[in-house]
Amino acid sequence: MYARENLPEGYAEILSVDLQKDKRLALWVNLAGVVIMVAMGVAMCFFKPLTLLADVSENFPLSFLLRFGVLMLGMLLYVLLHEAVHGVFMKAYGARHLRFGFTGLYAYAGAPATYFTKGAYLVIALAPVVLWGIVLGVLNPLVPDGWFWVVYLIQIFNVSGAVGDFYVTLRFLRLPRDLLVCDTGVSMIVYGKQEE
Repeated sequence: MYARENLPEGYAEILSVDLQKDKRLALWVNLAGVVIMVAMGVAMCFFKPLTLLADVSENFPLSFLLRFGVLMLGMLLYVLLHEAVHGVFMKAYGARHLRFGFTGLYAYAGAPATYFTKGAYLVIALAPVVLWGIVLGVLNPLVPDGWFWVVYLIQIFNVSGAVGDFYVTLRFLRLPRDLLVCDTGVSMIVYGKQEE
């Protein structure tokens, strides 16, 4: 069993993570995302110059505007697909009711009436960054040089945007194996078995 609809007897809240309410944590998580973004971008510049994005040998203004438009659309689509993957895995692990939304800072997928096991929740948390990381990683070398950075910037967005998922994964790994996680979409509440 990967999920349940009722909290079993003997379980109590041991931790909650809410990036909307915990401004300090949100700041650190977002700073980590920026560091990842910069590190990935700078590192790749040693292999593929950023000038490829605006290759002047082509019809410069139009080619750049087209790539920029595709990049913006790709990032928007990525956010929707990222949350959809969370939702697919929540459903696969037993959630009956899903909730999707946008808080102004974060897009989210949640299953507020479901308590996931630790293992299931770790898969749910990491599934989008792994799945889309593989897809984008395979796609990147296949596109022409002028489009490399369009795909790679979406990959940067993939990895840096998953920093909240990385944070909860690292935090939950240190917790007991028998914990249960309720993800409302904007917060995660972790329940642990109480000692008798």
